[in-house]
Amino acid sequence: MREVEMTTRNPPERGFTLIELMIVLAVLAILSAVAYPSYVETVLKGRRSEARAALAELMQQQERHMTQAGSYRKTALGDVSSPFKTYAGERRASTSYLLGAAECESESGGALPLDECVRVYATPQQPDTDAGTLWIDSTSRKDCDGTRRNEPGLCWR
Repeated sequence: MREVEMTTRNPPERGFTLIELMIVLAVLAILSAVAYPSYVETVLKGRRSEARAALAELMQQQERHMTQAGSYRKTALGDVSSPFKTYAGERRASTSYLLGAAECESESGGALPLDECVRVYATPQQPDTDAGTLWIDSTSRKDCDGTRRNEPGLCWR
């Protein structure tokens, strides 16, 4: 008797084709291109908010110093020897803004004495060209020096 040859079919291979993988990568790229700018803007907003809170705290410290000493205190940007907190956030090592204090500018462009006015400012440690350096002075003026500074709510809410 002749042996009957049995042919066995190979089971279909499992996996993805190159086309399927390329489609998935294209969809991921499109989603990333849409989501990443929103993520970056949200992170910057959070950092600016933290800087505004730190500036308010520093201004309170300056007002307390004015009450006790009769003058505001000039502080270099991020000065570690200052009695005031000179960084935004929990730790200096991971801060996104360094703080400082200087004389206010007069309307004529000169500096006002420290017994009249102080300006506290927060300078970003990572690029933030939209808002730039945030500042507030003891006369309650506040602003920033970024490229989009005139946009409502960007620097101060």
